[in-house]
Amino acid sequence: MGEYVDLSGVRTWYETQGDGDPLVLLHGGFCTNDTWGAQRADLAGEYRLFLPERRAHGHTPDVAGPLSYQDMADDTVAFLERVVEGPAHLVGWSDGGVVALLVAAARPDLVRRVVLIGATFRPSPECFADPGMLDAMTSDGPDLEFFRELYVAATPDGADHWPVVADKVIDMWRTQPTLTPEDLARVRAPTLVMSGDDDMMTLEHTIALYRAVPGSQLAVVPGASHLVPLEQPDRVNRMILDHLAQDAVETMMPIRRAVSQGG
Repeated sequence: MGEYVDLSGVRTWYETQGDGDPLVLLHGGFCTNDTWGAQRADLAGEYRLFLPERRAHGHTPDVAGPLSYQDMADDTVAFLERVVEGPAHLVGWSDGGVVALLVAAARPDLVRRVVLIGATFRPSPECFADPGMLDAMTSDGPDLEFFRELYVAATPDGADHWPVVADKVIDMWRTQPTLTPEDLARVRAPTLVMSGDDDMMTLEHTIALYRAVPGSQLAVVPGASHLVPLEQPDRVNRMILDHLAQDAVETMMPIRRAVSQGG
């Protein structure tokens, strides 16, 4: 069961599970905490999980005005300060990965380690493997039916509000995020960048993200799509747990990491 906390006027729903060091799971766009179902048991066996549902997602109501990653990152900072009460590991999937990047860059004091799954740092026309896919997305179309059902089952705003939220999210994807390599260079938390080998964004974009975040690690999961946490949960969960428990990266023949390893 979950509960609400007021974060600067955003009545935010969150759930908790497990014991140990805090780990915040940040869901994807249009998603709810239900989409972490294949991760929760494994991760809660090692960590205290915190699962907030962002504004206009799941049980958390919409707010006036457009949606922005920056506002959702500010909400997450408030969540870390008010509910977690200190630094935590962040695992962000898709939009949740964008939020994790923004939080890690702005508030390194609140972030221990980061896992980004299918994340972007530029708007969809610049990074999607199929930039035209948003043109086919409509609130009543088949591409969003799965997400509409998730929304209707949880939202306190009522089913009739779905078209408003759908338009807001799609508009956000068209124009956000607008991070630069210089912005990403401010991330200091040890970071794992993960994607499917047939992900929604191009592999080139994922590699650019990996290269821009200092000292990050890259995992491209074979035979996987943007839904890799659902498709290959055992593999994804193991990589998350290994990364969060890792003290340092030490390899026998460093190239990219040669400077940080003293080579």
